[in-house]
Amino acid sequence: MDPRIILDRLKERHNIRQLNEMQQLMVATDAQKLILLAPTGSGKTAAFAIRLLRFLDPSKGNVQAVILAPSRELVLQIADVIRPVAAGLKTVAFYGGHAMSDETNSLSVTPDIIVATPGRLLDHITRGNIDLSEVKALIFDEYDKSLELGFLDEMRHITRRMHSPKLVMLTSATALDEIPDFIPMRDAETMDFTSDNTRPRLQTVRVNSPERDKLATLADLLRSLPDGRAIVFVNHRESAERVFNFLKKNHFPAGLYHGGLEQRERQLAIDLFNNGTTPILVSTDLGSRGLDIDSVNYVIHYHLPLSPESWTHRNGRTARMGASGTAYVIIADGDNIPGAVSWERELYPSGKAPADGGITSHMATLYFNAGKKEKISRGDIAGFLIQKGGLSKEEVGKIVVNDHNAIVAIPRDKARQTLEAVSPYRIKNTKVKITLMH
Repeated sequence: MDPRIILDRLKERHNIRQLNEMQQLMVATDAQKLILLAPTGSGKTAAFAIRLLRFLDPSKGNVQAVILAPSRELVLQIADVIRPVAAGLKTVAFYGGHAMSDETNSLSVTPDIIVATPGRLLDHITRGNIDLSEVKALIFDEYDKSLELGFLDEMRHITRRMHSPKLVMLTSATALDEIPDFIPMRDAETMDFTSDNTRPRLQTVRVNSPERDKLATLADLLRSLPDGRAIVFVNHRESAERVFNFLKKNHFPAGLYHGGLEQRERQLAIDLFNNGTTPILVSTDLGSRGLDIDSVNYVIHYHLPLSPESWTHRNGRTARMGASGTAYVIIADGDNIPGAVSWERELYPSGKAPADGGITSHMATLYFNAGKKEKISRGDIAGFLIQKGGLSKEEVGKIVVNDHNAIVAIPRDKARQTLEAVSPYRIKNTKVKITLMH
């Protein structure tokens, strides 16, 4: 693809005003074996997308590229970055929890780019749905996380179905001790952005809890924080449910994320966090990596992390790319404090909201029971809300369109009147049920 088209579409579709250093290098390099070391949130998806799309040919009629990622959420995020930029190239996403029939139907026209979890792609290969013999570009995103989750055998089987792809890229958040021989990375060029000169401005704070049960202390802390977005980390699913239920009962705008939820529930939790509807997210360590989460002001360790890696990855959710952020560690008497955990100051939260207000949900979400498969696009929804709902362009927030549904954030104080205004109308001559969430 023409690099100018790629860059124009990145700026237009993803509001990227200026490429960062990593992305600029991907515009310039012609290396065909690349190891990209970069933290989550550094813009690496756009970076490897630039290199990939420069390499692909829209005139081909076969699967040209495979991108493997360790989680369903990451697959969706990569596809959402690439699809609007890949002019003339069909991009599909395969992952567990997605209807196999929808994925099989999407293969009626051979895709150019497949973004998939290793297990789901291997399932399609085993069923004879996909031929990867002519793949010429292979990307392993979050490779270290894929190893942690036990995808080594699946990745090996998938790679052996390809006939020596020419462009191979591997991304990781940490340096790799060894690369398996089935990944053709001999003489690979390494780009390391894990020690970027743009140093994170992270402040760590100990929050003293007078009781072993930390719920009251957590509530006091959340009430005393200036407006922003916070992730509350716990160690177990059951604890996540308990903390979430407590916060909801006490009228905090909270969401829930853990591995026991269905995929659609997990994705919705991230979407509502990102669009401002639920600016507090209670999560297990599953939410500390591999997710495209927008800027986070506060990380709260409700439970002390179980490993040094957990401490690092949790804190990595804030203070990114030179921005500032704060990590709070709630500690009660008798807690066993791991060696990796440290703090710069201590705090006894008052529970009183700051003068400029505490954490508040300024947005609500409208749910549409139609999506891509019903030929509904982001532009259709934005235009509908502006023309029929009376909203301005600036008042239409983040729009996420899935296969059979879509959500859009709008100002909370206009949510009900907007819903009433649009309810009588069809969108693209289709009657769609619209409901208000949160």
